[in-house]
Amino acid sequence: MDSFLLGITSAIWLGILTSISPCPLATNIAAISYIGKRLANPRLVFLSGLLYMLGRMLAYLILGIILVAGALSIPKLSYFLQENINKYLGPILIIAGIFLLELLPLNITGFGLSRRMQGHVEDYGIWGAFLLGIIFALSFCPISAALFFGSLIPLSIKYDSGFILPSLFGIGTSLPVILFAFLIGLSTRLVSKVFNRLTQVELWARRITGVIFVLVGLYYSLVYIFRISL
Repeated sequence: MDSFLLGITSAIWLGILTSISPCPLATNIAAISYIGKRLANPRLVFLSGLLYMLGRMLAYLILGIILVAGALSIPKLSYFLQENINKYLGPILIIAGIFLLELLPLNITGFGLSRRMQGHVEDYGIWGAFLLGIIFALSFCPISAALFFGSLIPLSIKYDSGFILPSLFGIGTSLPVILFAFLIGLSTRLVSKVFNRLTQVELWARRITGVIFVLVGLYYSLVYIFRISL
């Protein structure tokens, strides 16, 4: 139970870290801002934030279920992963930590709203936020891809949790979105202030998480690959 609780905490933290990373954070604010400009009622802006959150959660949940269930549904592959996941988790965490520490070059680009997509959003009205949540959740940047595919999915396979951990990851990615939807409903000035603060927090949070990933990855590698007792 304590081990799974660690997995739950990790999933939520990975989601939050993903959401405040530069590329996802920029797309989140762009999406909510775009919708907010077309909604005069602050309550509708906040509601659009909730729908955007649900869209992101649904995308991560479905993707997580497909990947985890697909890997565990094949008997030989399932047995192999359950027996050897700790061996592979070490190198995977080390690689993910290296990406988080930006020791390897990353080309981080935003995902803008094309005219065609804008038209679809306008056609669906407030439900366009739900559509944007799904689209932006699946528009992985290098860091978000490293966190989801390199960290969350191996953890989900380790704990045989294709539903709970991806759902919590989706919730984690949505918490800052709800905050920005609330702020946009109040004042756009507050958004820029919080954005600057979150950018500073994200830098140190990502570095600390990257160091932890590397250290934990080294521990798993030494214990499960090289059979060194620590």
